[in-house]
Amino acid sequence: MSRPSKASSSMHAGDLGQTALSKGDTVSALERGIAVLRCFSRTDRVLSNTELSERTGIPKPTVTRLAATLVSLGLLRQNAATESFELAAGVVSMAQAFLSGLDVRARARPHMQTLADLTGGTVLLAVRDGLEMVLIEVSRPRMSMISSTLDVGSRVPLPNSALGRAYLAGVDERERAQLIETLHLSRGSEWPRLLPGLDSALAEAGRCGYAGSFGEWHREIGSLATPIQGPNGEVMALNCGGPAFAFNAEKLHGEVAKPLLATAASIAQDIGGGLPLSQSLQRRTP
Repeated sequence: MSRPSKASSSMHAGDLGQTALSKGDTVSALERGIAVLRCFSRTDRVLSNTELSERTGIPKPTVTRLAATLVSLGLLRQNAATESFELAAGVVSMAQAFLSGLDVRARARPHMQTLADLTGGTVLLAVRDGLEMVLIEVSRPRMSMISSTLDVGSRVPLPNSALGRAYLAGVDERERAQLIETLHLSRGSEWPRLLPGLDSALAEAGRCGYAGSFGEWHREIGSLATPIQGPNGEVMALNCGGPAFAFNAEKLHGEVAKPLLATAASIAQDIGGGLPLSQSLQRRTP
């Protein structure tokens, strides 16, 4: 699999999280500081003031002050020679605290590895962060010569990735409508191109229990994903796929879909969760 594009990992830094709180509830300086931190990714590890300003839409003088504050807090560090910035150890410690609290990763890992070895695909588990899905666990087939560059912390977009589509299918109607409206506003002129594929994938999820992306997020990747509900009601998504030449629609529907759904059911049982789409599927069963 190819790594996520720069656009998919950073273009929505200023929009992430808008569905969680109304503007009246947010602290502007904090919101802007977090937007700066979200600009960094595996492919954008070092960024200048100018780049941070362009990606967040925040004026450069304000970015300079925000970055200085983040440096003083140990969340960013600055290269004295280039005056560019990169994430510091403080961010890593917070990420580790978050990941260590996800017992679901340890419980899901053996099931994910079995699925990866069975199908030859890369298996991903992800949660939503703003308008993207962020990977919290990755399993690769032991015998495959093709390795994905996606790893824990990588991000994929909601509207055209299998993970994002499965997540949208798994949440309640109100949250789904809010997210789709936010995506519409965020994507602007792109939206008419993205909406038909999203609508089709959501309909497929209602019929089959999984959503697909066949070269729509990345032309070289084909995958299926299904939502899983955690013990506290939180929704995540489980994905299996690989290079499009090996994981075309026929293979995914014929060889991957059934074990993917079985794996999701096993994980849900182990974590004390459930399958959000199971009731709609039961209603469709003759």
